[in-house]
Amino acid sequence: MQYHNEAKSVYIVDGSRSAFLKAKGKPGAFSASDLAVYTIRELLKKHSFAPDQIGEVVTGNTMASPKEANIGRLIALRVGCGNSVPGWSVHRNCASGMQAVDSAAKDITLGRHDLVLAGGTEAMSRAPLLFNDKMVNWLAEWYRAKSFLVKLKLIKRLRPSFFAPIIALRCGLTDSVVGLNMGETAENVAHKFNISREEMDAFGMRSHQNLADAYEKGYMDEEVVPLFDNKGNIYGHDTGLRADTTLEKLAKLKPTFDRKFGKVTAGNSSQVTDGAAFLILANADAIKKYQLPVLGKIIDTNWAGCDPAYMGLGPVYAATPLLQRNNLSLADIDYWETNEAFAAQVLGCLKAWENEQFCRQELGLSGAFGSIDQASFNIDGGAIATGHPIGASGARIILHLAKVLQRKEAKYGIANICIGGGLGGAMLIESMNEVQE
Repeated sequence: MQYHNEAKSVYIVDGSRSAFLKAKGKPGAFSASDLAVYTIRELLKKHSFAPDQIGEVVTGNTMASPKEANIGRLIALRVGCGNSVPGWSVHRNCASGMQAVDSAAKDITLGRHDLVLAGGTEAMSRAPLLFNDKMVNWLAEWYRAKSFLVKLKLIKRLRPSFFAPIIALRCGLTDSVVGLNMGETAENVAHKFNISREEMDAFGMRSHQNLADAYEKGYMDEEVVPLFDNKGNIYGHDTGLRADTTLEKLAKLKPTFDRKFGKVTAGNSSQVTDGAAFLILANADAIKKYQLPVLGKIIDTNWAGCDPAYMGLGPVYAATPLLQRNNLSLADIDYWETNEAFAAQVLGCLKAWENEQFCRQELGLSGAFGSIDQASFNIDGGAIATGHPIGASGARIILHLAKVLQRKEAKYGIANICIGGGLGGAMLIESMNEVQE
């Protein structure tokens, strides 16, 4: 949907994200709603409106805990929006945070709300372990049993296999239609475009180096909210950042998904991570009423589907028609933020636009679409370094893109993301510091 009605243009006012915390094989210190509440409270402190003046809270999330049903509403209540402010949740796999922003923007452009809080949160470290069907059926009989004798017989029927858990995180990162996990789809992309292990490792190192440089220069200070756990620990930076990464270290890592022939490793892939990112969106009326700053304007958003076995190419399918619809070329975009699910996936997107055959067969173009200068691409690193909390990443790249455009005094940027299940999302943003009606 294109936000073409100038009377109801959608502006990005501000945003924040939490420090992203790498999962360590056990539940992290914060639930998904905790991460969101920390992030939002610090964001709202900077502005004059009260939480109950927000029209709605839209939250992307994919792995809510049993105590966080409709996590968007839970977050709205926890940050003090009050009983009357609706909150709701969206799920579009890796792009849930972007979908939340898109959904909020549509409600603003339709005139439903003037001021909206939108973003995403994920505590991947807390993804549940589930009983398998054997255990569920056994438990059903156990709870129906009326006598001790029946229960004794049931105990004798218990088998070790009943206790084998279903790992929700593993299932969620596997496409059930094509039977491939996300890393295997990245291997497909690498093979399709003949992307070498060396290229992938170099891109992974670049991500860490660029993020480390951004922290050192203070670019992340206004964006990242520190977290404090109940033991007094402070998390002020992304804990998956490895500033000392070298090509030599990366070359020693073994392939993760195809042990014999693969190129995708832990070093050139995004990390399983906990984190949150939220933005304040508003129309011109709310900006004037509350005297809010303006960071940028959402021009257009596009969603697209592709072969799930090559889901990493989703950004190409999404961004190409977005550019065409707005009479723009790749060269017209000053900066790009692409979620780095895998180095192979990102490099595959860049190579796809340069590939004449792909552009003709898959995009319906007359030839290659063009090239993107890496000097304009993920200049402060990406998910390989920050991590990829699935519900939050789509919002993070929108927020950071807006910040980069402002910092560089540039005009246009695109945030795009690949999505499990064979999807892509892309959002076009124009940088500005005041309402233009």
